[in-house]
Amino acid sequence: MTNEKLLILDGHSLMNRAFYALPELTNDEGLHTNAVYGFINMLFKMKEEINPDYIVCTFDRSVPTFRHKQYDDYKAGRKKMPSELAEQFPILKEILGLLSINTFEIDGFEADDLMGTLSVFAENKGIQVYIVTGDRDLLQLASDNINIVITKRGITEKEIYDRNRMIEQYGVTPTEFIDVKGLMGDSSDNIPGVPGIGEKTAFKLIKKYKSLENVLENIENIKGKKLKENLNEYREQAVFSKKLATIMINVPVEIDLQSIESKDDYDALGLKNIFEKLQFKSLINKIPGLDVIEKAEQKELNLNFEIIDSIDKFQNAVDKILEYNGKYILYFNFEICNGGSYSKSYIENIFINIYNDNYVINMKSTMDEDNEKSLKLLKKIFESMNIKKVGYDIKSQYSILDKLGLDLTNIEFDVKIASYLLNPSKGKYVLKDMIKEYIGVDLSEEDSEFKIKETFLLSKLHMNLDKKISDLNMKDLLYKIELPLTRVLSSMECEGFRVDLDKLNELGEKFKIEIEKVKTEIYALSEEEFNINSPKQLGKILFEKLDLPVIKKTKTGYSTNAQVLEKLIDKSPIIEKIIYYRQLTKIYSTYIEGLKSVIDDDGKIHSNFNQTVTATGRLSSTEPNLQNIPIKYEMGKEIRKVFIPENDDCIILSADYSQIELRVLAHIADDENLINAFKHHSDIHTKTASEVFNIPIDKVTKTQRSNAKAVNFGIIYGIGDFSLAKDLHISRAEAKNYIETYLERYPNVRKYMEDIVDMAKNQGYVTTIMNRRRAIKEIRSSNKIVRSLGERLAMNTPIQGSAADIIKIAMINVYNKLREKNLKSKVILQVHDELILNLFKDELDVVRNIVKTEMENAVSLKVPLEVDINSGDNWYEIK
Repeated sequence: MTNEKLLILDGHSLMNRAFYALPELTNDEGLHTNAVYGFINMLFKMKEEINPDYIVCTFDRSVPTFRHKQYDDYKAGRKKMPSELAEQFPILKEILGLLSINTFEIDGFEADDLMGTLSVFAENKGIQVYIVTGDRDLLQLASDNINIVITKRGITEKEIYDRNRMIEQYGVTPTEFIDVKGLMGDSSDNIPGVPGIGEKTAFKLIKKYKSLENVLENIENIKGKKLKENLNEYREQAVFSKKLATIMINVPVEIDLQSIESKDDYDALGLKNIFEKLQFKSLINKIPGLDVIEKAEQKELNLNFEIIDSIDKFQNAVDKILEYNGKYILYFNFEICNGGSYSKSYIENIFINIYNDNYVINMKSTMDEDNEKSLKLLKKIFESMNIKKVGYDIKSQYSILDKLGLDLTNIEFDVKIASYLLNPSKGKYVLKDMIKEYIGVDLSEEDSEFKIKETFLLSKLHMNLDKKISDLNMKDLLYKIELPLTRVLSSMECEGFRVDLDKLNELGEKFKIEIEKVKTEIYALSEEEFNINSPKQLGKILFEKLDLPVIKKTKTGYSTNAQVLEKLIDKSPIIEKIIYYRQLTKIYSTYIEGLKSVIDDDGKIHSNFNQTVTATGRLSSTEPNLQNIPIKYEMGKEIRKVFIPENDDCIILSADYSQIELRVLAHIADDENLINAFKHHSDIHTKTASEVFNIPIDKVTKTQRSNAKAVNFGIIYGIGDFSLAKDLHISRAEAKNYIETYLERYPNVRKYMEDIVDMAKNQGYVTTIMNRRRAIKEIRSSNKIVRSLGERLAMNTPIQGSAADIIKIAMINVYNKLREKNLKSKVILQVHDELILNLFKDELDVVRNIVKTEMENAVSLKVPLEVDINSGDNWYEIK
């Protein structure tokens, strides 16, 4: 007997145990991970406790085995594996590969048979065997040298059985345990056994007679009339059941001990990367040897770099970069000081890596020495069409160079944009985090060389992300839409939107008067003064003094949130006043006082257009958010009056796609009725009302058109009868009828909704027309409410995302055409389906034509794209 040990893992059994023992876990991509997490935790624990010399994991194959051929009903009726568990097996196998753990699976045989064969083979070699499983069927393999480790209470506890422990606990030997199975059967495997014989009787009989065959020979000596009858009637079935329950120990499989050695030369960085992707933070610390590798990697990052703090050094560095003659990609990163506003922002340092050269250009030093020459040297690098450039957050690099009168050219890749496309739900894309996620290097911001190391690692990050983008077929999305768009957004940010400060102040006074007026009306209706902004005081007024019905209570008292007020709106006139008051005060603080704080020195607001925030691909606007100026109340709409053209030679032009999301729906769903409505330029809401209410178009009322509009747009967002009923103030039955009638009239829309939900469930994501991908992790949730949300996201994302793609293409084409014709007019704002331009009056006709042509021909759909164009002396007028 050697001192060597073999650890055999029962893959399916342990994954099944972990899946049901642990709560539902998913990563950012919506991938279920709880079974893998439990399995790997158990694996690390067993490796530590047993310290095996050999290790192997066995799996069942999803093909019939020899038992199925012998017995058609073998395992019949067993529930199909949940998709949430099935999707985790490929991940587990990938991790086992990274751990250098060999896996065994073979057609025609079960994992049990492989474990039996492996364990007996090892025992014959004098090796101590440990089989880790959750399946007690394996107890028949126990011997003096084969230990069955049964996991209990999920995976946290275990019991170890050898031959003696089996006899001690069950009173039968491991071999006799097969005879027990033959008598009692096994409902989980659909092994019939003998009817009427349960576990207790089976053990009792085998303890006495030692084998199934002996039991059958001694039927006459067994007490119990029914038991005797059953044993006689089902004796052949009992023998057959024993045969089915017997684990094979001679599967024809080649076993090479060297191939299953427990190795230390596994891929620690690969494991770290996949654990980070799966968000197994606690497991990363359990990867043996990872710290040694990371230290070695950090040592490799002891870079040689040159600090450029004079014009001479700058000149020499530029000369060397140009000598490469575009042979190598230039990787760069800017350290920008915000300065509190767009006009005050400036470059502190520029970090460059090209081939084996690393530079830190101290822009303050070089520009203090010779501003003009510094700019010329920057121009030679960044305007060179010969040098391909890769960076992080290229939009901000465009903007800061634009301020200096320089144009950034020949951009090859933006790692931030690529990372966003690969995982659009993440929200934040910090370069340090991306390097850790995709390369496995954890940089410390405390390191004095942190920025130059970040820049040096851009090349590895570039290659990694570019391959992933290519694998997911998103190259066109990146190179034809997102990368060119960075230039357009930068131009919009630099251009800004002029604000009439006098008008803003005037509007502020008007708001103050209106707020006081509404406040007085609220006091009159409540017959006392109180702090309207205090939920506690407002609650007392509404629910105690005015005795309105209590909708919801919180720990601190009555709830007075927006949902509660909406439910009370028909109970008292004070409710509408309070809602209006809240809107007014919010608009005043956000858009009157708020806008004043962000007007730059040039009298403009330079909003930040975010390209990497929304999961659907839509752009967002911050500092301030110009896409969200409220339009519900006239007072809110008036905010737009303060946004004016750059000067008296200009006006504001708006170009707005007409019902783009419904047109995208018609295209994607390929619904003939919907397509024809758009092709014939029908009023789609009137047409829908006519279809849904089965009345002639000229008989459709304003209310019916409005209700049809709610259905049209509600369908896009996967609206249900409950929500539609609430929106339209109708019964659920009516709302359900509206939706059903709509889907009958547009049958391919129904088919699209069903198909896209199925697709999202099967593959875990949906895509837009341009192959923009969004993971829908909610759709696989066991929680019905969360799952319903996932279904709505699956329906809406391809529509909203495709509409976002289309307007992005339009923005790029309009921008390029305006530049190509050397026009002064500029795009200055995008609000979802609308472009806003600062238009020079003498360019009106040519710009109108460019905008309309480029927007309506951005993509080719099965329906025409239509654009409404309006102009005026301020943003309010064009609406």
